[in-house]
Amino acid sequence: MPIYEFRCESDHEYERSVPMSTRDQDLTCPRCGASARRRISAPRLGTLGSAAAKLLESTAASAHEPAVVDRVPGARRTPGARTTLDPRHARLPRP
Repeated sequence: MPIYEFRCESDHEYERSVPMSTRDQDLTCPRCGASARRRISAPRLGTLGSAAAKLLESTAASAHEPAVVDRVPGARRTPGARTTLDPRHARLPRP
């Protein structure tokens, strides 16, 4: 069940896990007993499972530390014909 945020008429805020079928129904505030309506809020992405959290973390990290790509992903590297016999040329970077 998802967790929703509620606010009563006295501005008390609290969270409650309720079924999605009852998400639009008003609840009673546990502090003052007044009617409380569901607030529109951001999803709690930090409480996702470990696989989803790792994906979000790696995506956030890649925004600041992008991976270096040296070739087209999925392309096989085929050895080309050598045009020189100088062994020092083999250590030069390739495009």
